[in-house]
Amino acid sequence: MSNTLGNIFKITSFGESHGTGVGVVIDGCPAGIELDADYIQSELDRRKPGQSKITTQRKEPDGFEFLSGVFEGKSTGAPITILIKNQDQKSKDYDHIKDIYRPSHADFTYQEKYGIRDYRGGGRSSARITAGWVAAGAIAKLILNQVDISCHAYVSQVGELKLGKGHKELDLSKTETNAVRCPDEKMAEQMFDLIDQVRKERDTIGGVVTGVVQGVPKGLGEPLFDKLNAALGHAMLSINAVKGFELGSGFEGVKMSGSAHNDIIQNKEGKIQTATNHSGGIQGGITNGEDIFFNVAFKPVATIMQDQPSIDKDGNEATATGKGRHDPCVVPRAVPIVEAMSALVMIDFYLLAQTNKLRG
Repeated sequence: MSNTLGNIFKITSFGESHGTGVGVVIDGCPAGIELDADYIQSELDRRKPGQSKITTQRKEPDGFEFLSGVFEGKSTGAPITILIKNQDQKSKDYDHIKDIYRPSHADFTYQEKYGIRDYRGGGRSSARITAGWVAAGAIAKLILNQVDISCHAYVSQVGELKLGKGHKELDLSKTETNAVRCPDEKMAEQMFDLIDQVRKERDTIGGVVTGVVQGVPKGLGEPLFDKLNAALGHAMLSINAVKGFELGSGFEGVKMSGSAHNDIIQNKEGKIQTATNHSGGIQGGITNGEDIFFNVAFKPVATIMQDQPSIDKDGNEATATGKGRHDPCVVPRAVPIVEAMSALVMIDFYLLAQTNKLRG
């Protein structure tokens, strides 16, 4: 049951890192949506491995195919099934750890829960499965574009290197101009050098991806347990390696007084808006029409190219040896995943609002 996300626009994820392929089933997509295959592929290309020397060198074309729910390039209203085949899996790279639990991986917990685990690249716990999420997110973006809602993300921190600028101070169109996906050229160069240095040291490092949703109408979200910010947090914390989520001022807000933090409501030439946006566009779980912005913290990739002490499945001391192809820092490739997950949440809540209007 935990493989499905959403209430109206639902996605169900399937596949494993070294299986036949990965993908997604989308239920609840409105009929008649023009499904731009080139755009969906371009989104997958942003996530795929082998993009630069600071990403894993696994070579997956990540070409996709529709298995159902599409006719003459448009959605039919039936479930849409998308398959992305695995073509460059090297399962033998993982034979040495089939009986050993790697530190900070899901090896031990999956074994404890299911009594069996797919050790090849992490199986179901691998970030490889997010390819299907990105494909579904691309379709969500296509629908949101029709109502002028946009979802963006960019790298705002790598290790101790922090951008220190809000999204309104940046030209987000520059995000894709460098391998790090940071829209500030000078900071991007520093971040690249740091990631490359860590890679050469056979280690990994974490970072932060900032998400921004613009063009949001007022009134999206439900009170109490279905707050929009709670749904965004759920979606972001479902992404592999994510350890933190904060909306608006987030943890920095604790340093402020209420008088400084409060977003004063004002009427500017007939438009109700807030003077500041410490709330991150959501108050009481419901959108107020301002930009939604949030930070997603990613831990250092757990697989490092160094030996680490561990235990085997029988509880004996063992050595976990790093091997295979892995990202020294996951955040550059996580940018399209954060965008996709935010788009999936936004389209679900947008369609829910339209349904409520019809009922009203």
